[in-house]
Amino acid sequence: MNADANRRQVLYWRLLARLFDPEEQPALEAASVAVVDDLGLPAALLDPAVSVDTVVQRFPDLAGELTGLLTPPEAEQPAATEPTAAAEPAGGAEVRRAALVSKLLLNVFATGGGSVSATQLARWQSDAGWFERALGCEAGELRRQAGDGPNGGLGGVLAGLEGDLVRRMHLREVLADPKLAAKLTPSMSLIEQLLRDKSNLSGAALANAKALIRRYVDEVAEVLRTQVEQTSVGAIDRSVPPKRVFRNLDLDRTIWKNLTNWSPEDQRLYVDRLFYRQTARRTSPARLIVVVDQSGSMVDSMVNCTILASIFAGLPKVDVHLIAYDTRALDLTPWVHDPFEVLLRTKLGGGNDGPVAMAMARPKITEPRNTVLVWISDFYEFDRSQPLFDGIEAVHRSGVKFIPVGSVNSSGSQIVNPWFRQRFKDLGTPVVSGHIRKLVFELKNFLT
Repeated sequence: MNADANRRQVLYWRLLARLFDPEEQPALEAASVAVVDDLGLPAALLDPAVSVDTVVQRFPDLAGELTGLLTPPEAEQPAATEPTAAAEPAGGAEVRRAALVSKLLLNVFATGGGSVSATQLARWQSDAGWFERALGCEAGELRRQAGDGPNGGLGGVLAGLEGDLVRRMHLREVLADPKLAAKLTPSMSLIEQLLRDKSNLSGAALANAKALIRRYVDEVAEVLRTQVEQTSVGAIDRSVPPKRVFRNLDLDRTIWKNLTNWSPEDQRLYVDRLFYRQTARRTSPARLIVVVDQSGSMVDSMVNCTILASIFAGLPKVDVHLIAYDTRALDLTPWVHDPFEVLLRTKLGGGNDGPVAMAMARPKITEPRNTVLVWISDFYEFDRSQPLFDGIEAVHRSGVKFIPVGSVNSSGSQIVNPWFRQRFKDLGTPVVSGHIRKLVFELKNFLT
């Protein structure tokens, strides 16, 4: 076992050396080559320039080993019951695992510096997908759900690395070349850059940018639509008498309540009253008003909540209105069913002037107790904090269901102005932060 421990140390020391210094350390490199060769693994595992996809294409059996590689022992799949000739003893298996883990970590976390090409970004995204699979997730899942669950912090790290790679690209030149643009995989970081730069794009570059935004919107919409469908619906309305139809008949309760009518002579139960289940839910149209801060710090929330608003707009008996603001407010309700069009009409950046948005939102409140107002912002106002809070408090007191949302994003950050956070808590409307499914749950239970 000492020999196996030494071999693992060689691989991990070599990994650390390459992560912090891209230059080869001859002694560690030679020793690592000897280790992987002894394990019957390809030398390509040690080359950070070779993608995980390429390794798996050449050695398909490794795909199964990489999937779930980093899951906790209790979550791992049971080993095959029949040993093979190539099976490693327990110690050798740990060395083999170290070699595969080193490949994933090196390819994902050693991103280097300087400019990045579309091919390099696509390769990193693919390698990151393998890393996510090793953690027991789907490719892209951690980056989409950063900040939520046990791997949320790691998802934020991956999203940060991806964002840095996107910023280092010459994006305009890439978009202008259809072949290079086709290599781009949509991500939140990429969409943010496209939205910021869309006014500077034209021709093929603009068309390719729109195609990427549309792809990303469709992918996220599919995920959110599933979450909306799976979330529990609102409470049954007890004020509405149950509908007296056969499918609502509560047979168990009917028998129980009529047991006193049992006739021993006839051996029959005489029923003089039927009981029905209450199934009625909200029947009056609900109004959902979504106000989104489109300043630079809220890009993720802008994208996610715009898509979410469009999904709820497609539900029956839900009247959705959408307002975006920075120092001015823009009513995007006419396009609420098409988040792609909404995003193209937003202008990211600028400051925050919440009272301007509130002035546009308040006239839309016609039935306070049948209205939910979702306000997505970090609530850092330009010296107008008290006026905004006063407006929000008045709306809440009128009976409107007010939901402040501080962070619905891919990075997992939850930065909210502490002045507002405390006041919302005192008001009984604590800030919803973290993953978007928290907001989905709140909305679904109110609206349906």
